[in-house]
Amino acid sequence: MKRIASALFFLLCVVGPATAQNFKFGHINSQELIALMPERDSALIKLQNYTTELENTIAEMQQEYTTKYNTYQQKQATWTAAVLESKQRELVEIQQRLEQFSQGAQQEYNQMQQALLSPVFQKANAAIAKVAKDNGFTYIFDLSTGALAYFNEEISINVLPIAKAELGIPAEKVAPSQLPGVDQQQQ
Repeated sequence: MKRIASALFFLLCVVGPATAQNFKFGHINSQELIALMPERDSALIKLQNYTTELENTIAEMQQEYTTKYNTYQQKQATWTAAVLESKQRELVEIQQRLEQFSQGAQQEYNQMQQALLSPVFQKANAAIAKVAKDNGFTYIFDLSTGALAYFNEEISINVLPIAKAELGIPAEKVAPSQLPGVDQQQQ
């Protein structure tokens, strides 16, 4: 048993450092890469158009409610009990429809966002994986996740330029947050 432990210790001490030096490390900010992809811009435009459509529908429904509520406020003293009850029920139904529509719209928006952006993320991840494989990287760390406490930029290679080339993004194109003179708090 001592022999096995000694052999393992020897292997770790001698072979471990030798194999560790064969590792090739890289890093990338995947969010920056995704921000440069034209597919992302296209997805965001579709999402914005969808949001505008939903907001317009909600505004119409709110306008309907406001109009009927104002009429209710002005005429309630002159209506019979049956008419008054009917108008109250109508206002409650409009509120419920508005609430249901808002909830359904939020769910649809989330599903649409997932459907439109998921292929963009998959394409970026596939490009990063291809770059890693084609260039012999053992590890590529994603700096955008914030989980990496330290990396040595002198040893680690930034694979963003290689991934941009893989995706056909011009080398000189930079993400909006990387433009000179743009304050990130303004965005």
